[in-house]
Amino acid sequence: MKPPFKEIIEEVWEAIDKYKHDFVLVEGKNDRAALESLGFNSVRAINANKPLYEIIEEVNEKKVLILTDLDKEGKQIYSRLKKGLESRGVFVDDTLRNLLFKTELRQVEGLYNYLKRF
Repeated sequence: MKPPFKEIIEEVWEAIDKYKHDFVLVEGKNDRAALESLGFNSVRAINANKPLYEIIEEVNEKKVLILTDLDKEGKQIYSRLKKGLESRGVFVDDTLRNLLFKTELRQVEGLYNYLKRF
């Protein structure tokens, strides 16, 4: 049975509070700005001019959140990042990402405005 919408939004807020100090990879500067406005303090936007393998090699964290967009391209980037990071022993925590899939939100840059409506 699907949980009520209000319950999902509350879970998203709780997850944000829990993970806002963790290292997060996002697709672009607007995504980074949206997360920073929600209190995240360690967000890195992927440089479109840099190959993903270089970004993966530069990550020196034990745990990472990958919050790419929830569209086709974002899912592909997420998959490549997750596979590469896990092959280097980095734990990719999908909790917040999976919660976002339960909402109608598909672009991370809209997360701040989306959540502020509730």
